[in-house]
Amino acid sequence: MKLTRQEVTRHDNRESCWVVIHGAVYDVTDFLNSHPGGVAVILRCAGKDATEDFDSVHTVELLSEALPQTAFQGYIDPTGLEKPNNKPDGVDEEQPKPNHDSLPPLQSLINLHDFERVSGQRLRDTTWAYYSSGADDEISKRNNALAYQKVYLRPRILRKIPTVNTANTILGFSTTLPVYISPVGLAKLAHPEGECALAAAAGKEGLVQVLANGSSMPIEQVMKSRVSPDQPIFQQLYVNKDIQKSVETVRRAEREGASAIWITVDSPVVGKREMDERLNLSVTDTSNTAQGKGLAKIMASSISPFIDWEILTWIRQLTDLPVVIKGIQCVEDAVLAYQHGAQGIVLSNHGGRSQDTAQSPLLTLLEIRKFAPHLIESKMQIFIDGGIRRGTDVLKAIALGATAVGLGRPFLYSLSGYGEKGVRRMIEILRQEIEMNMVFLGVTSLDELRPEMVNISRLEKHLIASVKL
Repeated sequence: MKLTRQEVTRHDNRESCWVVIHGAVYDVTDFLNSHPGGVAVILRCAGKDATEDFDSVHTVELLSEALPQTAFQGYIDPTGLEKPNNKPDGVDEEQPKPNHDSLPPLQSLINLHDFERVSGQRLRDTTWAYYSSGADDEISKRNNALAYQKVYLRPRILRKIPTVNTANTILGFSTTLPVYISPVGLAKLAHPEGECALAAAAGKEGLVQVLANGSSMPIEQVMKSRVSPDQPIFQQLYVNKDIQKSVETVRRAEREGASAIWITVDSPVVGKREMDERLNLSVTDTSNTAQGKGLAKIMASSISPFIDWEILTWIRQLTDLPVVIKGIQCVEDAVLAYQHGAQGIVLSNHGGRSQDTAQSPLLTLLEIRKFAPHLIESKMQIFIDGGIRRGTDVLKAIALGATAVGLGRPFLYSLSGYGEKGVRRMIEILRQEIEMNMVFLGVTSLDELRPEMVNISRLEKHLIASVKL
């Protein structure tokens, strides 16, 4: 059925909300309260052409999954139809971004900081704020990286090193580097291929990807982007306030061939990411109740803050897949995770995006070394993320007992503008730095890295005097 502009534009409120996506008109009134991104995001598009907003974070296939057939109302020529305002309040014109042809040649980017710089110039301001922002004064975000700078390497000389082997094993799956892709949501904001490009790059470079609970690409599509059927992809899980939705996430991941479940527990509520909130003030509903919410708070509004260690019992009844607890921030909780049978833990403060002034993950690793060293020798694998930008950072973490390290933001930055090729170039740079610094340290494989190869005296002074375990 062909609809007129007048018929569509009058459905612009909470009581009757229609949106236009690729010329098709949908009645989403009944879907408003169940939208994972919140009511305000859709109401901003009510009676308007929402194609650009929808495509920036979703695939067309999602429409048939999320909406009943009765939601479809007909078609309209979207030419001339109003689009939602994507600019923050008080901004008259969005900062122009360079087109693809103006991007620097990939070979001219020689470290991970270069990707961040280019990404900051290219991404929309609201996307950059969502990706890069930390909580409050961003002290934890800065300290995550600073912690690695406080650890010094102790190179050994005159050790004949013909080659180095960077291979590693994560939850039984072989990788070519002790590095994995941390769960990063809404990757489609960086590049149209989003998480699918990450999967393709990970497969070709021999890395593991942890697929975000808030992935902008469905897991079915991501799995098809792998280079081989046995390429491992792990599924992140935020426990939803509606527990049945979490059950569905786990079962869907199992059905599609995910190899592990990573439960993220360090954000029972969303941190105050002020840059994100300032630049997303335009995301508000007609009653203005959502004013001040950044994209992060909108996207995470469904996370349950009411879970405890029994969540491991629940997940064990649901799946036989390995379970990793992401978000360990002190040695006491690392011990509890071990006692509850987790196959792995991630030392993480959510990239400094949750509670500001939470200690750096590297300091938590030192706590474990001092107060619970048996965990490092146990079968439970210890992963770490946050602030890792150099090959030397990776080697420091491994020398101190980590199994592998996760990077999140750098993968989004390398994806921006360049897609899969950018991600592979970033991995290539990191690989070169790791290999070169292994030679400097005098080791031929990762298992030769030892705590005595690093000087932790500057960081160790921040350890507390005692811990009651």
